[in-house]
Amino acid sequence: MTIILGYDPATLRERVDPAAVEARLAELGDQRSVPALNERASLLRLAGRLDEALEISNEAVRQARTGGDREQLLTARMRHAQVLQSQGKLEAALAELDDCVLEAASHDWARTEAFALQHRGKVRFDLHDYRAASRDFRDALTIRVRLSSPPVEIDGSMIAILVSDSFIDGGAG
Repeated sequence: MTIILGYDPATLRERVDPAAVEARLAELGDQRSVPALNERASLLRLAGRLDEALEISNEAVRQARTGGDREQLLTARMRHAQVLQSQGKLEAALAELDDCVLEAASHDWARTEAFALQHRGKVRFDLHDYRAASRDFRDALTIRVRLSSPPVEIDGSMIAILVSDSFIDGGAG
């Protein structure tokens, strides 16, 4: 069952299958591992249940701080930043993702760095900083191609570049 059906070409927001989101949430139940909490936070965000998503993402960060490894904590922080972005707290999301990009790069966690760059680009896009967004998407694409990432990730970066560049070309950035 596919949860993400594509992306809105004007906002870069995910288009989702609500039934698939709810089914996966039911499968996860009340699992408390950091990966399960991160997934639940993402699913709740996609479902528009932002208060619940924030609560769960905060729990994932707390749990990762006390019992996870550093990369797991970084992933939890990135998921938390996505929730902040969805809540319209763009400056807070950007600050969190700036830190995440730097930390991932400093530890050579390339997949994590690409994820952070892609999502920082989305925040910059929401802030109408289309040139910076495009740079982040391009950097994420470069890493993803080098790592032979799944086509859906590479395509996501390519689409984001095209969309952000269209705003630049249109004089908006």
